[in-house]
Order: sequence, then structure tokens, then C-alpha cells
Amino acid sequence: MRLFAAVLPPARSLGQLATEVGQLKKLPGAERLRWTGHDGWHFTLAFYGEVPEDALPELHERLARAAHRHAPYELRIAGGGRFGDRVVWAGADGDRPAMRHLADAAEAAGRRIGLRMGEHRPYTPHLTLARNRTGRLDLVPYATALSEFAGSPWTVEEIALMRSHPPAPGVPGAQPHYEPVARWPLGR
Repeated sequence: MRLFAAVLPPARSLGQLATEVGQLKKLPGAERLRWTGHDGWHFTLAFYGEVPEDALPELHERLARAAHRHAPYELRIAGGGRFGDRVVWAGADGDRPAMRHLADAAEAAGRRIGLRMGEHRPYTPHLTLARNRTGRLDLVPYATALSEFAGSPWTVEEIALMRSHPPAPGVPGAQPHYEPVARWPLGR
């Protein structure tokens, strides 16, 4: 199974972001981007890739421990940016240090059970909004338009282990589908 740990924003916050994305889609060149669906918006904490079935019980145990050791914290979707001219994303505001510590713990859970986690990079909480299909579109206007966005705050109360299903092959515009495999409350 292709898995990752994530924080899932509440429906209200996703709705606010969807309204903002509607405005982004009116910018010149927006039709050349591949926009992600709001049902797939999440803050990835750690990406595990393909995880063997027999490793799941230990991953569950380690993520449960990580959730137990971290208290709930305040967050909101706010601001945004871009990764080069490849990705447009919305950011996070609130207790970002708590988010970073939770991401570090989720990554450590994967490393401790022997998953190949790739190179450790500083954590940047983000929700991917669009990918540049052509590589020839300046994403600065999209990042600039997101700079003042601030959704309503909420309390992050759990982490989720998510399964990623790839998009249907050969279907233009097909998106990956994500489903929660397990959830653990923070601080309990």
C-alpha cells in the first residue's frame, strides 16, 4: 500500500480554501495548470511510499505513540507559495512548531520500522493546489494572490494514516484518490 501520514483540515476550512482557489482559477493561464480536487487537500506529515502489509501493525503502533506524545494545537490554512514553477500551494499558520514536531515524529515512525524515507528536508506544511503541466507558466502571480489568504483557525486533534490510490491510467484529468486507513487522537 502507498501510504502517508497527514493532518486533514475540517470541511469549513476546505470550503474557504475552495472559494480562494476559485479566484485563482480566473488568473491568466490557469487552464494550463492541473488543479487538485478539494477532497484530496491535506497536510502531509510524512510520506512512506509502498509499505508492506506485514509492516502495518508496527507503523500503527508507532504512529499511535507519536499522536499520544503530541498535544492538540491550533492551525489554519493561510498564505501560500510555489515550489519553483512546478507547484502552487496553500500554507499554514498557527502553531507551526507543533506541526513540525508532529511531522518529525511521523517521519521517525517510518524510519524506525525500516521504511526508506528519502532525504530529510526541513518541513514546510502545505496543501498542493495545482501542478504546472507545461513548465512554461510563471506561478508567481498565483503565490502572490494567496499571500493574504487566511482561513478560520481550528484545533488539530488527530493524525491520519492515508492510503493513496493512483489516478486511472489514460484518463485525462484523473486525480489520485486518498482514503484514511487509521486515525489517532493527539494527546491521548
